Amino acid sequence: MTNDLKTTPLYNACCQAGGRMVDFHGWLLPVQFQSIIAEHKAVREAAGMFDVSHMGQIWVEGKDAYPFVQYITCNNIKKDPSAGTYTHMLTPQGTIIDDMITFCLDAEKFLIVVNAACRQEDFDWMQKQSARFHVTVTDASDRYGMIALQGPQALEKLETLLPGIGALPRFHIQKVQLFGEEGYVTRTGYTGEDGAEIMLSPAAIVKLWDALLAAGVTPCGLGARDVLRLEAGYLLNGQDADQTRTPYEAACGWVVKLNKEDFIGKPSLEKQKAQGVKQKLTAFELKGAGVPRHGCKIFYEGQEIGFVTSGTFSPLFKGIAVGYAQAGLTPGAQVEIEIHSRRIPAAVTKTPFYKNRV
Repeated sequence: MTNDLKTTPLYNACCQAGGRMVDFHGWLLPVQFQSIIAEHKAVREAAGMFDVSHMGQIWVEGKDAYPFVQYITCNNIKKDPSAGTYTHMLTPQGTIIDDMITFCLDAEKFLIVVNAACRQEDFDWMQKQSARFHVTVTDASDRYGMIALQGPQALEKLETLLPGIGALPRFHIQKVQLFGEEGYVTRTGYTGEDGAEIMLSPAAIVKLWDALLAAGVTPCGLGARDVLRLEAGYLLNGQDADQTRTPYEAACGWVVKLNKEDFIGKPSLEKQKAQGVKQKLTAFELKGAGVPRHGCKIFYEGQEIGFVTSGTFSPLFKGIAVGYAQAGLTPGAQVEIEIHSRRIPAAVTKTPFYKNRV
């Protein structure tokens, strides 16, 4: 481990719980506690919690908050108080800087939750674009720790600390008081299960971790999180999507609203939609033994057609993967994925691999 790795407010708590810490984009985070399979089972059948304090929280405030957030993202942002929107922030070329969730606190105040790996880049880009808007952009990430509580029993566990929180609709935000401090609860998730994310001060987030641990919630690491999010069909920014790919290529055309008046990247996406894409993020399920990993080559009718961006062993489906391949492959098409110099049979499928009970 190097001395320049950052730690979250929950670092000591994770170590005490047996977390095996690894470098994740410059942060020391637990890859697992018990085992990936045990943690996967806990989230699918009961409740698990993840330290996601490395995620970024950026506030946009001012009379132009809504038009500004509309301009820097490609989806049509909801402006109803407490409503959230999944969206992408793009370059002028229409490629993906980051995927993120915006939350409207009121017409002049939005919270944007961004990925840790590009938090500074996101903030700098927003600051640059804000020059002609009456807004203030603030990176408040260091003010919060954050726990993602996921699973069919997640809300039941959280209700013991925050009675009534289960009534908060999916993709909404609520200001809360917990352990004598103000924080926020959001209802999204990155696992395909129901649950919530809780943002509190660094001191209060440790108290929440201890309370959830005492309530029987299973601590989970990056390993289980990656399997769960891939089963649910969610992008991993920087791996499944980056500044070389557009939302159309990343199979996220549904987040692009070309009927919006204007947004960064719109002309480029209008052109690409008219022309079509040559490659598209595609889902695959292995029909033989093996674990597909990032970089594995994909073959169709003997010809190399792309590569895997995310792959794993799923306790539910065995080997699953997504990767960029020639556009137009239909579900059921037979391909091969090269793993350790062996071509393993696989079939094109649809995401999500797993659909939750929400």
